[in-house]
Amino acid sequence: MIGARRATAADAAELVRLREVLLASMSGSAPPDDGWRETAEERLRARLDEPEPRLLAFVVDAPGGGLAACATGTVEERLGGPGNRKGMVGYVFNVATHPEHRRRGYSRACVTALVEWYREHGVATVDLRTSAEGEPLYSSLGFVRTPDPAMRLRFA
Repeated sequence: MIGARRATAADAAELVRLREVLLASMSGSAPPDDGWRETAEERLRARLDEPEPRLLAFVVDAPGGGLAACATGTVEERLGGPGNRKGMVGYVFNVATHPEHRRRGYSRACVTALVEWYREHGVATVDLRTSAEGEPLYSSLGFVRTPDPAMRLRFA
């Protein structure tokens, strides 16, 4: 069984590196350098070791050093409602595996560990967005498509 572990602030640079791998694989080229890497790393360093995290990640270490894979998540507190009376909602994102470590179950191990953490901490609903390639993994873990469309407002 593959062991995923909870990421710490010491993993911040590697988590950003894997995010860059993910973004490049989605767009076909490396993302532009507009300072996002430093900002992301600072945010991760500040948040990953919090005792009651609202941002967390699970990772699989690569043989020889660094990270092979990760899954990042957030916890948001909303008003409760039917099926989620406490209103705790998790969001899974930044699920990435370095190309040389793919097809070994590392992303599955990371996402499974994150989902278990949500379950253990009373998070009743977990959302994510996925590519067509990722959908079989998430479906096998119990995620289902929802009818609500996503919308976004972006400020420059």
